[in-house]
Amino acid sequence: MKHDQHGLSRRGFVRGGVVGGAGLGAPVLLPVISARAAEPSSAAAAPPDADRVPGAAFTDGSAALTPDRTVATACQFCNSNCRLNVDLKAGRVLAVRGEDKDPVQRGQVCVKAEMMPQLVYNAERLTTPLRRVSGAKGSPHSRFEAIGWDEALRTIAGKLLSLRDAGQAHTIANRTTGRLPRGTGSLVARLFAMLGSPNNTDVGPVCNDAGGNALAVTFGLGNFTNGYGTDGATGKDDLGSARHYLFLGTNQAETHPVTFDYLLRGRERTGATLTVVDPRLTPTGAVADRWVAPKPHTDYALLLGMLHHIIERNLYDKAFVKRWVVGFEELRAHLRKHRYSPAWAAKVTGLPAATITEMAEEYASAKPAAIFCNAGISHQLGAFDTYRVATFLAAVTGNIGRPGGGCNFMHNTWPGDLHLPPLRVTVPERREALPVGPDYFAESILTGDPYRLRAVITQGNPLVSSANTTKVKKAFEELDFYVYTGLFMEEAAYYADIVLPACSGLEMEGVYMRRDDRAIRWQDQVVDRVGQSRPDWEIWIGLAHALAELDTRRPAAEWREAFPERWTDYKELWADFVTHTPGMGGMTRARMRERTEPLRWPCPSPEHPGVSTLYLDHPSWYEAVESLDPAHRGKRFLTPSGRIEITTPELERKLAVTGHGALPVFYTHPEVTGKNPTLAYSRTFVTNPINPQAVTHPVRLGVPGSDAVHREFPLMGMTGRPSVVHFAEVTHWTPMGKQLNGIRFVQIHPDTARRAGIADGDDVRVESPRGSVTGTALLWEGIRTDTVFVPNTFGPAQKVGDLFDDPRYEAANTLPDDRYYDNLSGQQAFKCFACRVVKA
Repeated sequence: MKHDQHGLSRRGFVRGGVVGGAGLGAPVLLPVISARAAEPSSAAAAPPDADRVPGAAFTDGSAALTPDRTVATACQFCNSNCRLNVDLKAGRVLAVRGEDKDPVQRGQVCVKAEMMPQLVYNAERLTTPLRRVSGAKGSPHSRFEAIGWDEALRTIAGKLLSLRDAGQAHTIANRTTGRLPRGTGSLVARLFAMLGSPNNTDVGPVCNDAGGNALAVTFGLGNFTNGYGTDGATGKDDLGSARHYLFLGTNQAETHPVTFDYLLRGRERTGATLTVVDPRLTPTGAVADRWVAPKPHTDYALLLGMLHHIIERNLYDKAFVKRWVVGFEELRAHLRKHRYSPAWAAKVTGLPAATITEMAEEYASAKPAAIFCNAGISHQLGAFDTYRVATFLAAVTGNIGRPGGGCNFMHNTWPGDLHLPPLRVTVPERREALPVGPDYFAESILTGDPYRLRAVITQGNPLVSSANTTKVKKAFEELDFYVYTGLFMEEAAYYADIVLPACSGLEMEGVYMRRDDRAIRWQDQVVDRVGQSRPDWEIWIGLAHALAELDTRRPAAEWREAFPERWTDYKELWADFVTHTPGMGGMTRARMRERTEPLRWPCPSPEHPGVSTLYLDHPSWYEAVESLDPAHRGKRFLTPSGRIEITTPELERKLAVTGHGALPVFYTHPEVTGKNPTLAYSRTFVTNPINPQAVTHPVRLGVPGSDAVHREFPLMGMTGRPSVVHFAEVTHWTPMGKQLNGIRFVQIHPDTARRAGIADGDDVRVESPRGSVTGTALLWEGIRTDTVFVPNTFGPAQKVGDLFDDPRYEAANTLPDDRYYDNLSGQQAFKCFACRVVKA
């Protein structure tokens, strides 16, 4: 196994080991110091020299630097969901340590853990609500004045009620973000239902909804299928027991470093092989047995080629298919008809056909084998259909419902809608929602199609995260009323009429992030809130009470009963979620606080261990299934047939209205080189069958592609995370984030750079038909010669970087075309755009 390729090792991804005391996870500190916890853990220590902090011995026994208490919380920068043990002295953070007693985390944290306190102790934090006083929307010279919370919330409530009273409730929208404490979205949905607006969108279409949509259609639940660590029901290791890992579009060494280290430990134990599919060499690919670099946006063809080979060579699991799979023979005939062979896939992807057959045979022969996917698949035009083919691979090989296997599509929202007590008031009828995903907001504001949004509230930053940023800027300049909530004056805040200060993770208790495997932690509040900042659930409850004061149509008592004051205490809110959400009876605050590792949903009772492997033929799974819905009693798969559904007449009819089918027909982004089949959108709208609350544009698949755009823009660009240092935009507001990775390094193959007259370290400009952004050339042999990688999450408001003389960059999402999106899941196509690179 190639753990030491390219100078990388597992220890390069994470920090762990002992500093100053047996068994203590390494402190990650703000200055670098060492601090002991009150009692050493009994967990096995790492090697004596592992990641020692220089000078640690000089602080051992220091009266000033010995913590007076330690608080257990959770990191909120990725879905590894690491526990953080935060040492404090006089209420100030001294050290941040990992959790030794979590067998997956094993005391480790990554570089981002020490940025958690830097969100608290930060001169740029918003500390009070603000109101726009003057200046054009979007101008950095906009002036704001401080106001109180009552005035801010009453201003917002008054605007929302005026729109509702004018029959315009549907023109109110909300856009959530992944940083929200769990359950905030349920409060938003409740408030929007009472107002009569259908447009309470979530972060999923910007992140990874397509994977969850595909899983739900094929297996019955839209969740990551397997778990990290030991299955409490069987006592056996789950994902660590895989014999083969197939990674598609996921760079886990940088995006999920601690859980990736758990997988690598399992790999050392089992001898599992690892194949990484990515157009560029990442730290994940560097430790793989096989790194495969297809053209961007062609994973769909690669998976079809693998599936065709497995079925044609009779490498599938015949017994499992006969017992549990519906539509297999139709799939076999379909693949033959379209000739989706490895040789065909090779022409589309640019990979050798032999590589595709080897990948197929390795995946089919390894038992069990696990598929992992992330944004590299989600951010494609055919995201839903690509994920569906991945589910077919797992289904026909019998790798679903077994430990060490599954379809582990990352960042699925867990566990979906957390349920509150049913509303006991009448709610207005709502018209159709806009097409799925907040990236349609700009189109609605600018064109009025199908109607124009007039008031938007966001918890994220659409001026960095949305495609075609130039268009989004124009839209938010024209938006009637905008409310920004966040930690800092990000780019979007300068377009706002009202700015609301939110709390960072260490300033609140509750349930925040979760592992992808449906596992969550309880976090205790570590430090006092900064200024007048509030946690997001409290903001929405406060807004409901402001609506109660001003609403002349709905009695105030109805608003107050729907949003009781006691919910401002998250313990009370969580207790109601546990009571009313199926499959959550065992996930109480008390139980989670006692645990050093997360607890997985479904978990229907205090005695239930939680489910690691979904669809496992085991009594614990059937107990969980019945708790989700009594109608599911005895079912293994939660589809209408109770089996895995590749195709059924009902599913075919359901998808046909959008131009799709249950069986896969290949297409890709029109800006992929090679004149591939693509798609065309209708101007009409139909109800979205995957997200039926919304409308979508039907498509025509198989439209012949054109290479015309590549005459001026010959390369294919893709965006993605800059490095392990950054998580979305928020880490760019920490000194450490900007110190370590404040430069946007545009990865270009040396041959491509040479032809363009570009040297390593040159200032460059990446240009697409939508606009251009700047960066620094990083010549990298580990990227396709026809591909350029542009790190995202940089933005022009990130003033913390000024300390290090870092440039202020325009958002990378200036480059992609927002017109091309997955019309089922709403995912934007951030992973391919025609471009060129020139010296700046």
